[in-house]
Amino acid sequence: MPLPNALRGPGERRLRELVVTFTPEQIADYAEASGDRNPIHLDDDFARSVGLPGVIAHGMLQMGLLARVAGDPARLRRLSCRFAGMVRPGDTVTFRATENGDQVGLSAVNQDGQPVLTRASAELRPTEAARP
Repeated sequence: MPLPNALRGPGERRLRELVVTFTPEQIADYAEASGDRNPIHLDDDFARSVGLPGVIAHGMLQMGLLARVAGDPARLRRLSCRFAGMVRPGDTVTFRATENGDQVGLSAVNQDGQPVLTRASAELRPTEAARP
C-alpha cells in the first residue's frame, strides 16, 4: 500500500504517515514470523511477573513499520532509532517521515503524543535522477 505524500515543498520535501493500532494477533504473528517468542510479547501474566504492565510489542516490529514509512526499501541505506517507550495491544502509534533528498527524519508517537521511538532517522541511496 503506497503511503500518501501530504506535503511537497522546497527541496522536494515529502511527508509520509502511517497510523497503526497494535493488536494481540499482530504481535503474536510477528513473534511467529521472527522466531522471537519471548513471553513478554505473548503472555500477560508472565509480562506482569517481570514488572511490565502486560504484553508489549516487539521493538523490531515497530522499527519495521518505521522502515516502511521511511521510503522506498530499495533505497534504504541506513535506519536508526532508540526504543523509548512501550507499545501495548490497543495502542495507536503514528509513524511519520519527512524526506529531504537522501535524509529522512522519522518519529513515532502513541495516541497520547508520547514518543515510542526517538533519535530516529534514515539515509536513502540517491535516486537515479539525482546521481551525477
